[in-house]
Amino acid sequence: MRKVNLIINIVLIIAVALLFVFQFTSAGEGMTQKDDKKGSAQKAADSISIKGNLRVAYVNIDTLLAGYQMYQDKRDDFVEQQTSSQAELQSRSQELQQRVQDLREKLSKGMITRAKAQMLQKDLGEKEQQLYQLRDQMSSELAEKEQVIYRQVLNSVMEYLEEYADNNDFHYILSYSFGGPILYTNNKLNVTSEVMEGLNEQYQETQSN
Repeated sequence: MRKVNLIINIVLIIAVALLFVFQFTSAGEGMTQKDDKKGSAQKAADSISIKGNLRVAYVNIDTLLAGYQMYQDKRDDFVEQQTSSQAELQSRSQELQQRVQDLREKLSKGMITRAKAQMLQKDLGEKEQQLYQLRDQMSSELAEKEQVIYRQVLNSVMEYLEEYADNNDFHYILSYSFGGPILYTNNKLNVTSEVMEGLNEQYQETQSN
């Protein structure tokens, strides 16, 4: 009987011990879960805080370029070169057409031999090919110059915006244009006029130096 009581007491002690172990382990897990939830909540709060402080502005790129003196000057130079190239091509084309017309008249009046006419026709054909090559060359040069102008102006704008954003604590300055990816803008975020004024002042300083 004593042995039975002793065994029962031992079993009870072990059961109580196990109960305490389970209780504290469960409590520890609960505290860990609460701490994890608090940590997640804090991270979410931090994220919301960052988003809440996000400062964004935009410029209307079409308006900006139209009023940016650097772009206007480079555009005028480009148009001048384009007009000059077109005038040269038109002059050479008219000269070639005139020579073709003269050859036809001489042939119709019998004022030139067929052998001579064939030689002149070959020469005119080569002139025509040269004119086409010149046209393609001018077109390629103008397209390249247009791209260079665009990159120069864009680089100037981006360098200024980097300084402007830093001075005014903006995280993003977006480019808006009609038909572009941005479908709606709040006019309160429009800084086009300020940026244009600053760009023109900067450009005038570089021109005067």
